[in-house]
Amino acid sequence: MIGLLIALISGALMSVQGVFNTQVTKVSGIWTAGAFVQLTALIVCLGAWSLTERTSLLRVFRVRPGYMLLGGVIGAFITYTVIRSMDLLGPAKAVMLIVTAQLIVAYLIELFGWFGVEKQPWEWRKGIGMLVMVAGILIFKWK
Repeated sequence: MIGLLIALISGALMSVQGVFNTQVTKVSGIWTAGAFVQLTALIVCLGAWSLTERTSLLRVFRVRPGYMLLGGVIGAFITYTVIRSMDLLGPAKAVMLIVTAQLIVAYLIELFGWFGVEKQPWEWRKGIGMLVMVAGILIFKWK
């Protein structure tokens, strides 16, 4: 139950953050806004770390394979693509497409066992669920 609540909060925060970031780019550049987002995230994370974990920050470099440390790089491009898509499509259409892409890619990661995730078997109901999402996009865009 707590996982469901956290996921819902995450989705809501991502939508609000995308709108905020898009507005910031109107008075600055997209990369300036992205840098500010990442900088403020760093400050919050360091503050939370200092209050809770206090493990060595250098422990992250023990992660193997090393490409798993590219999350921050990916995060910068996530910030950029969310801002651009919200600016070009509007928040509702952008988030609908973003969430659909997230679901499809996440399911492919599970199906093929990529990046150390435990491989899962194909399930028709999940495939049908993704088709329903795509149908929802078409209905949403239908004029």
